[in-house]
Amino acid sequence: MGSIETAALDVTVPAEWAPQKAIWTAWPADPAQWNDDLDAPRAEIAALVRALVDNGNTVRLLVNGAEAESSARAALGGVADIVAARYGDIWLRDTGPIFAATPAGAVALRFSTNSWGGKYDLPDDATVGDDIAREAGKPVRRFDFVLEGGAVDQDGEGTILTTRQTLLNPNRNGWSKTQAETALVQAFGARKVIWIDEGLANDHTDGHIDNIARFVAPGRVVCQAPAGDDDPNAETLNQIARTLEAATDAAGRKLDVVRIPGVGLYRNKLGDVSPASHMNFIIGNGVVVVPVYGTATQEAALAALQSVFPGRKVVGVPSRGVLGCGMAGGGSFHCITQQEPL
Repeated sequence: MGSIETAALDVTVPAEWAPQKAIWTAWPADPAQWNDDLDAPRAEIAALVRALVDNGNTVRLLVNGAEAESSARAALGGVADIVAARYGDIWLRDTGPIFAATPAGAVALRFSTNSWGGKYDLPDDATVGDDIAREAGKPVRRFDFVLEGGAVDQDGEGTILTTRQTLLNPNRNGWSKTQAETALVQAFGARKVIWIDEGLANDHTDGHIDNIARFVAPGRVVCQAPAGDDDPNAETLNQIARTLEAATDAAGRKLDVVRIPGVGLYRNKLGDVSPASHMNFIIGNGVVVVPVYGTATQEAALAALQSVFPGRKVVGVPSRGVLGCGMAGGGSFHCITQQEPL
């Protein structure tokens, strides 16, 4: 856990539960990136979009190429605002801008990308964030260090959750803890950083925070509890909870930690353990869309999250296709979305 004495700068990143103008996401477009099976992730993303729109959200869906646009219009024409754009893959949480507020108005924060530590070098991932900012009509505030949006979770009041496994990884910036915290002050006006050691096993992102722990209100976080004796992440999940329970936020509040039933042992189509998580939900206006995987704990997890979000409808949507297998997929609904606050 880190404490920052530097005064916050002129930028505030609204909490995800703040009112939103739109939610940005993208349509899978390249069969080679999806084991030649675009149907499964497309069906799940269409269900995600409908769940958001049905509860009063505006969704802006990027499409890359004529076939992607045609298939997206067939699936969601009239539901989503379809926007032609170029992108490598659909992980807009990491490649898109982070929208923030300043005294002069809203801005789009833009960071460098190095393909998640050099793993997935795809054309146009480095530029799609600028394209989204332009489509949104927001000026860009640019930083020359590597940062993925899924690596940080924010409470809107200056507290940031992150992991050492990602931010201090030599395959990103080679930062020390102090250097990382200085960068978070510069970018987000951070007042407090809470450090978690590591994320889920086999996470392509090297342990992004949005797959393991999330703010849900000021002073309140959710994380997962192990599901069964065979849960491969049991000790990691328990350590995450212990770290959060010992933490305080930027306002000095001791965190209220709510544990949600985890997914447990989940194997993809290749038989490999995958980083399936109910924490990869997206908070929209009036709704929280939660990835589910057909596991025994999913109904209990949805019920627990509904108690956390009494003012929103909690909807479970299958995400096995988006999670994927092998080099395809690797994330879920929070990974493929980026909210634009009012």
